Amino acid sequence: QVHLVESGGGLVQAGGSLRLSCAASGRTVSSYGMGWFRQPPGKEREFVAAITWNGISTNYADSVKGRFTISRDSTKNTVSLQMNSLKPEDTAVYYCAAARFGGTVSYATVSSATSYNYWGQGTQVTVSS
Repeated sequence: QVHLVESGGGLVQAGGSLRLSCAASGRTVSSYGMGWFRQPPGKEREFVAAITWNGISTNYADSVKGRFTISRDSTKNTVSLQMNSLKPEDTAVYYCAAARFGGTVSYATVSSATSYNYWGQGTQVTVSS
């Protein structure tokens, strides 16, 4: 079993930055693909970013491309999401997820919530205008 815990959420003004972290325990996720999803108020959960087990390949939703950066530290069993130039529409609960597909897979696979086996409890990000 993999237990994921997100942290780093909060309230920030538009244009500001936040860094989310996801700590894994119970089992190393060094061979897992990792992703970030978010669920805006009243909307469906949506893909944000993903990274392969070795950190070589990353994928981003068009809405965050150029503003968000996903990274991982396998020695610490953590994944991070650096969020810059935040907009009010980035307001959401952000979830970390782990998937057993360690290698490079299609965008359709990494961006689908059903591809992920483990989920964190989420952290709230609120961006004020």
